[in-house]
Amino acid sequence: MPAILAGVAARSKVLGRLLVECGELSDDALASALQEQRQTGLRLGEVLVRRGLADEAAIALALSAQLNLPVADAPLEPESGALALVRPELARERKVLPLAATGRVLRLAMVDPLDLRTIDDIQFQTGRRVEPSVAAASVLAEALARSYGGELSDIVDRLPGHRPTNDDSARALERAASAAPIVKLVDLILRRAVEQRASDIHIERHERELHVRYRIDGVLQRVMDLPSASHPAVISRIKVMAGMDIAVKRRPQDGRFPLSHGATRLTVRVSTLPTSGGEKAVIRILDPADSPRNLDALGVADDDLARLRALLAQGQGVILAAGPTGSGKTSTLFGALGELDRDRLNIVTLEDPIEYRLPGISQVHVQPRAGLTFAAALRAILRQDPDVVMVGEIRDGETAEIAMSAATTGHLVLSTIHTNDAAGTIGRLLHMGVPPYLVAAGLAGVVAQRLVRRLCAACGGRGTGCDRCHDGYRGRIGVFEVLVVDDGLRAEILREAPLAALRAVAAENGMRPMTEDARRKVEAGITSSEELARVAGLTTSTTPPCTSCGAEVPSGALGCPGCGALRRHACACGHDLEKGWRFCPFCLRPAAQGNSG
Repeated sequence: MPAILAGVAARSKVLGRLLVECGELSDDALASALQEQRQTGLRLGEVLVRRGLADEAAIALALSAQLNLPVADAPLEPESGALALVRPELARERKVLPLAATGRVLRLAMVDPLDLRTIDDIQFQTGRRVEPSVAAASVLAEALARSYGGELSDIVDRLPGHRPTNDDSARALERAASAAPIVKLVDLILRRAVEQRASDIHIERHERELHVRYRIDGVLQRVMDLPSASHPAVISRIKVMAGMDIAVKRRPQDGRFPLSHGATRLTVRVSTLPTSGGEKAVIRILDPADSPRNLDALGVADDDLARLRALLAQGQGVILAAGPTGSGKTSTLFGALGELDRDRLNIVTLEDPIEYRLPGISQVHVQPRAGLTFAAALRAILRQDPDVVMVGEIRDGETAEIAMSAATTGHLVLSTIHTNDAAGTIGRLLHMGVPPYLVAAGLAGVVAQRLVRRLCAACGGRGTGCDRCHDGYRGRIGVFEVLVVDDGLRAEILREAPLAALRAVAAENGMRPMTEDARRKVEAGITSSEELARVAGLTTSTTPPCTSCGAEVPSGALGCPGCGALRRHACACGHDLEKGWRFCPFCLRPAAQGNSG
C-alpha cells in the first residue's frame, strides 16, 4: 500500500506527465484538463476520457506504470469463489471486480486503484487483503455484466408485477413511486444517461412497452424497453424528484432537481406532457462543466474568431447567435461572456431557465406567468447601470427593439435568435417590426451556427464505432459563419435590400458561408460528409450550379467564380435589371452601362 498512498498525493501530476511523455496527451490538453479537474472535482482520468483527450487503455497503462501494479486485460475471467465474496451492488457501484481469492488475499480489478475507501471497505467485508490491478472502464463494465448479470434485468425482474388499475389517487401513486425497484430503475436510467454523456432522456409509453431514449451528441437512441405497466410508477417517481404534482396528469408540468454524479453536481430539468399513450417525460441534464470558459472551445476558425472577438472588444452593439434549436447558441453566448472582464463590468443575464451558473455576473430567471417577460425584465435591467446584457432569446419585436435601442446608447447586448443563416437574421428582425434605422444602428454582428458530430479519435469513425463512441462519433463541434455589420451593410439594411444583396455585401466584407467552414472540418478529419448531410442545410446549395462549368456559384453573385460566366444582368449600382429596362430605376444609369448576359 505505500506505493498507492504516495500516488494519491501526486496522482494527477504524475498521471498527466506519463500520458504526455508517452505521446498520448499534449501539454495544452493536460493543462486544460487539470483546470477542469480543479473546478469539477472529478479524477483526471475521468476528465480526459470524457473530453476524448485520452484512451481508457492508455490511462490504465499509465496508472499501472505509476503505481507499479499489473494491468487486468480483457477478457476478465473471475473465479466463482471470488465473485461470491463481493455483493453485485457494491461491485457495480465502486467499479470493481473480484478476480481470484485465497484464504488471505483477494485480487481485485479496479478502474481507479487509488480509491482507498473502496479498498478499505472490501478488505473489512471480506477479511482479506486486497491486491488491486488496473482495468479499463469499458472492459470492467462488460465483465461486471457478464459475471453478475445485467443490472437492468435484475431490477426489471423485481418490478411489481401488477396490472394497470384505476387507482390514480396521490397516495397510490406515491406508494408506487417509492417502491425500491422503481427507485433503483429511475436511478439507473439517470446514471447511465450521465455515463453515456446524454443531454436528454425521453420516456414514453407505447402499447406494450415503455421506451427510454437518450439523446447523445444530438441523436436520439433507444436504450431501454421496459414493461408498460411500470409507466405510472416511473413517471410518478420522476415527478416526486422534480417537485411536481403527481396527481396532475392532464396538463404539462415543469420541474427540476439536483443530481450528484461522483464529485460533479448536475442540474436536471423535467418536462411532462399528456399524450394519447399516457404522460411523456423529457429530462434535460445540464453539466456546469460543459459551459465553455471562452470562445476557444467552440471550434470557430481563427479568422472568424478574430472577427468575433473584435465585435466583443467594441463594448457596444447587439451580437446575435443564430440557428435552430439545439445548435449550441447558448454555449456561444456563455463562451463570449467568459471572455469579458467580469470584475470590472456589470454583466446581467436574462434566461428562461438559467442553464449554467457563471461567477461574477447577475443572472435573472425570466418568468412570463408572473409578468416578468424578456421585454419587462430588459427594461428593468437597463435601469441597473449595466455594461453587458445577455438576453436568452429574441422572441418578439418588442424585445428586439428594446435590445437595439440599448445598443445605440452604449450597451453590449448578446442574445440568440432562430434563423437559418447570418444574413437571414437581418430580415427576421425587420419582419418583427424593428425599424430599419434601429437595426442598422444597433446590430453589430451575427454568428450563425450548427452542431455536427466529431469523428471518434479512437477509431476514426471506421465501421460501427468502438467502446468509446456511438457509430464512430464522439462529441460535437460547431460550424459557423460570422457576419460583421459595416457601413456598406448598414446602407443595405436602411433600404431594406433583399436577402441576396445582404449576403453579397456580407461576403464582400469577409463573411464565409457556413458550408465552407463545414467542408474545412471534413477535410481536416474532424467530421464526415455523411454527418454534414444529416444536419439539414449544410450541404444543400441555395443556388443552382454554373451552367457553363458546373461550379458552385455563391448566392447573389453576378457570375461564376470558376469560369467568369455572367449569371445575371445587373446595374453598376448592384441592383438587378429586368429585360426591356432602358434605365436603372434605382440610380438612373443607362441599362447599357450595366453588365450584360
